[in-house]
Amino acid sequence: MKSEITSKHQFSARDLRALIIPLIADSLLSILIGMADTIMVSGCGEAAVSGVSLVDSVSNLLITLFSAFATGGAVVVSQYLGHGDEKNAKDSAKNLIYISIIISSIMTAIVMPIRGHVIDLLFGTIEADVKQYTDDYFVPILISYPFLAVYSGLTALSRSERKSFRTMMVSLLMNAINIGGNAVLIYIVGLGPRGAGIASLASRVAACIVMLVLMMNPKESLNIRGLTKGPFSPYLIGRILRIGIPSGVEGATFHVGKILVQSLVASLGTSAIAINAVTGNFNSYANIAGNGINLAIITIVGQCRGNNNIADVKYYTKLLTGLALGATAIICLPFFIITPQVISFYGLEESSIAAAIPICRLCLVMCSLLWPFAFSLPNMLKAVGDVRYILFASFSSMWICRVGGSYLMVKAFGMGVEAIWYAMYIDWAVRGTLYLARVLRGRWADKQVI
Repeated sequence: MKSEITSKHQFSARDLRALIIPLIADSLLSILIGMADTIMVSGCGEAAVSGVSLVDSVSNLLITLFSAFATGGAVVVSQYLGHGDEKNAKDSAKNLIYISIIISSIMTAIVMPIRGHVIDLLFGTIEADVKQYTDDYFVPILISYPFLAVYSGLTALSRSERKSFRTMMVSLLMNAINIGGNAVLIYIVGLGPRGAGIASLASRVAACIVMLVLMMNPKESLNIRGLTKGPFSPYLIGRILRIGIPSGVEGATFHVGKILVQSLVASLGTSAIAINAVTGNFNSYANIAGNGINLAIITIVGQCRGNNNIADVKYYTKLLTGLALGATAIICLPFFIITPQVISFYGLEESSIAAAIPICRLCLVMCSLLWPFAFSLPNMLKAVGDVRYILFASFSSMWICRVGGSYLMVKAFGMGVEAIWYAMYIDWAVRGTLYLARVLRGRWADKQVI
């Protein structure tokens, strides 16, 4: 099998393993940061867990916007590398960093003074202790955005040049700082959610600095030495934005919908917020391997498309989507078995634990069946530049199925937090069907990025 892939396709089996395995590990480490904040503040009670969860909902929306530009930069750079144009690849890398700094700094400056109003607007009336915890956690998280944005851009560039082992090691450092900081600031100093936020800030600053140092190495094919000297290229920025803006709008729409649903959950009480947060973590556990494979899709399909290798675009789309399905199922099975034991770590009330178990188990089943079609296939479409279709499919499915379905089931039918997840599974099924149809029809082959 190895020789077959090596002789017939652009990436060997060894290339795939070297890229994908560190990305899966990196995905695990990235999830552990948010998971560590949630679990380690659970000792402060359900209100602390709820406060961190609400901030993460808002934060994920804002992070999505500049993460989309990192994806746009990764697609452009990957296609230039596949085309053999190292100069434009390197110049595109620098312009991605410029965009990341500008966008994230603007976000922090705008949101910081109105953070309390943002929480009030999105989630309405919440209990006083939950509101205080949201503010404690939100401030350091907002300060961390520029560092996280640059780090995200640099890791996207490293993946484009197939150096995923590096990103994994830096993620390991990031997690060590975050978890160690949590242990000191939450348990010893007693800062609660504020301590979790400060630890996250410290980890993101450190990771950003390390990646900057590594990417300044003259031996790097995408080194960004002379970053302050340019070139600042509107042409290259335009190419990045052609992917980044639709991806950003799609991601923002997705997270705005999630926030509206989260506000609906908030109206159901603190217990519902905590159960929803725990189920969200289970969703993250289940998709660890899938997220790593999705990152690899951008690099692999992007380089194949840059080389105008349509046959391999099709081949790797099938291979990697199938791999995402299999890997997700393998992860979900043991978590399904030990669901009660995992939930017990979150410090929920006994009644909340009992309610959370079936919701979390159903989530694991649906992740195994539906998630890769809804989230792996669109990465293939992004890598070839077919981003407008993704925006259409995501927008339609999100607002009709997830948001509309959630409000219908909760408000009209009087269902509880489980309805939020039922609506989400319907959303996954619809968007997965739309993406699969697009891939099979082959219209993406007419799209051009470079």
